[in-house]
Amino acid sequence: MNSLSIVEFKYNLEKVEKGYNNRTLYINLTDKKIMSKPVTKKMKDTFIGGRGFDLWLLWNALPKDRIIKWNDPENEICIACGPMGGIPIYPGSGKSIVVAISPLTGSVMDSNVGGYFGPYLKFSGWDALEIQGKAESDIVILIDGDNGRVLVESAEGLPSESHSLSAALTEKYGGENKNSISVVSSGSGAEHTWFGCLNFSWYDPRRNFVRYKQAGRGGIGTVFRDKKIKAIVAKYSGSVSPETSHPANLELVKQAGREFSKEIITLDPKQNEMAVIGSSYLVSIMNEFDLLPVNNFRFGSHSEGHKLSGGDVYRKKFDPGYDGCWIGCAMACSHGVKDFKLKTGPFKGKKVWVDGPEYETIAGLGSNCGIFDPDHVIEANFYCDTYGLDTISVGTATAFAMECYEIGIIDKEATGGLELTFGNREAALEIIHQMARGEGFGWLVGQGIRRMKKLFAEKYGADPKALQDIGMEAKGLEYSEYVTKESLAQQGGYGLALKGPQHDEAWLIFLDMVHNLMPTFDQKAEALHWFPMFRTWFGLNGLCKLPWNDVTPPGNENTPEPAKYISHVKNYARCFSGVTGQKVTPDELILMSEKVYNFQRIFNLRMGFGTRKHDDIPYRSVGPVTKEEYQSRAEHYDKQLKEKVGYSPEGESTEEKMAVLRNYRESEYEKLKDAVYKRRGWNSNGVPTLQKIRELGIDLPDVVRLIKKSQG
Repeated sequence: MNSLSIVEFKYNLEKVEKGYNNRTLYINLTDKKIMSKPVTKKMKDTFIGGRGFDLWLLWNALPKDRIIKWNDPENEICIACGPMGGIPIYPGSGKSIVVAISPLTGSVMDSNVGGYFGPYLKFSGWDALEIQGKAESDIVILIDGDNGRVLVESAEGLPSESHSLSAALTEKYGGENKNSISVVSSGSGAEHTWFGCLNFSWYDPRRNFVRYKQAGRGGIGTVFRDKKIKAIVAKYSGSVSPETSHPANLELVKQAGREFSKEIITLDPKQNEMAVIGSSYLVSIMNEFDLLPVNNFRFGSHSEGHKLSGGDVYRKKFDPGYDGCWIGCAMACSHGVKDFKLKTGPFKGKKVWVDGPEYETIAGLGSNCGIFDPDHVIEANFYCDTYGLDTISVGTATAFAMECYEIGIIDKEATGGLELTFGNREAALEIIHQMARGEGFGWLVGQGIRRMKKLFAEKYGADPKALQDIGMEAKGLEYSEYVTKESLAQQGGYGLALKGPQHDEAWLIFLDMVHNLMPTFDQKAEALHWFPMFRTWFGLNGLCKLPWNDVTPPGNENTPEPAKYISHVKNYARCFSGVTGQKVTPDELILMSEKVYNFQRIFNLRMGFGTRKHDDIPYRSVGPVTKEEYQSRAEHYDKQLKEKVGYSPEGESTEEKMAVLRNYRESEYEKLKDAVYKRRGWNSNGVPTLQKIRELGIDLPDVVRLIKKSQG
């Protein structure tokens, strides 16, 4: 054993069968204990894999007699892939899903991420990894799928920044075969903020360096560093082919993968060009339809929005060539900027590779902060990644602080001399560097909007209600980067999301606002049932959702429900059947997700959340908070008052019109809650009914007790 090793665990290397290893890996850093746990048929039938396995492992690991905090040793970080994960011919099959109790929300957080770690964990013998306890000093965990061993080793002497750390560990454990290594790491920013992210790496042989994707949401990187984990390394040098998962029907899997990949390769160049500019293509579309967040979500467009546009800008910025974050993915959307010269921070003057930016980063660090400089976004992107910071939370939290500065809630004394106005690039970057150092006003921004609101009210006398209106967080999680004022369905997509306002449950803006395909509450509720359930299914199986709806199949417009891309849904069902041997229909995919989705809602209930009041959202995501916002679209709002409220705005002040509009829009959101709860089989307080959990087969004794307790 290496002299720096703290504990070692050996295991037998066995083949994956029908997408499963039928065991999970448990590591307790406090007790220095490592063990294998069996995966039962009941576990697979109910929780499928991926996020489902993560939730089940965490549920059973937490003490039953009390609610823990995120930094208690009992909290776990759980990482899983899924039965369809790691199929190199199937688009988007390289996802990992991470679950933990979040610093920001105090409840269950799930975050999905690309990179090679999930498949390598699976091929190394494990369907999931759960890490509990805290180490005494910084450690590295090695899961060696070549030799059947797990090592916990000292991390002494390793760099803190993710890009340097991942490179060092890839060299150390990979040697001449760097392709065999995937590293999970975070950075100094995660140590000092509540929205630390995790970087999942892969080695890019063409460019000869390590790259990574982020599990960004909810501060799981902060939990990671609190446990004193410096990195987790998965090593797998074996072959990677469709046969590696030993599917039940190899030919069916190959057929489904070939058809899907061919369609993407043929159609993507004619549609969104994901393989050239990635999700940056969305910037110009969002700006055109008044959906791009500008100045803390005050507005949805800007005359300089084109300066951040994917087609105009990132076609030139991104290094050309194939860029998939998993082997063989036809989407190939993981782009980056080569030899970018940094202007600030500890690496000032150095040329670096920057993975991204993607749409959320461009909108969050750019337009939402009033900054329309792509080079600023690229630099901020690099530092957020290497410091281990979620770009969405950083952007939205900084934008909130900027608005508070501009309206006089805080001043230069509060910000430590920073002139934190919208558009100030230098101040925005300095906030990020301060987060990494754990000092200055950046440290406070790094605690998240919910804590900033509390402090600004207590220390500076700000009106809590006014802060609630403009503080773009719900459930404690900062909003992702879409303006929802004109889409009631998307307001629900954010507010009713289990973990907080993230678009990976439901992205309904265009269906609702642009195409008006769901004018009734029942139609909106149906969409807020089906889409979150189907999007959940990706996280159960180790899949990326982008191939599903970022490439439109031929003839899709002639299908009964084109927004569902039903030919793709059928392909997923075929491939799942091919891998697992279970013949399933598209409706049965939704049922799989319903079980896990309802279980996670109940998990929130266990943590002291998960009821109607926790689905409230800031008014800025519902309607105009300020006169300036109203007046920017006065004709639209006046028309709505006439046609939908039956109120004549002529001669009325802006303040009076805003009050009437607010009353109408807030009541509409409450009606939406009622409709969605009913469709999902929940009571009026947003809790799944006993009948619903029995129908789904998740009526476990602890679950039944929780629901009965919630009903008084």
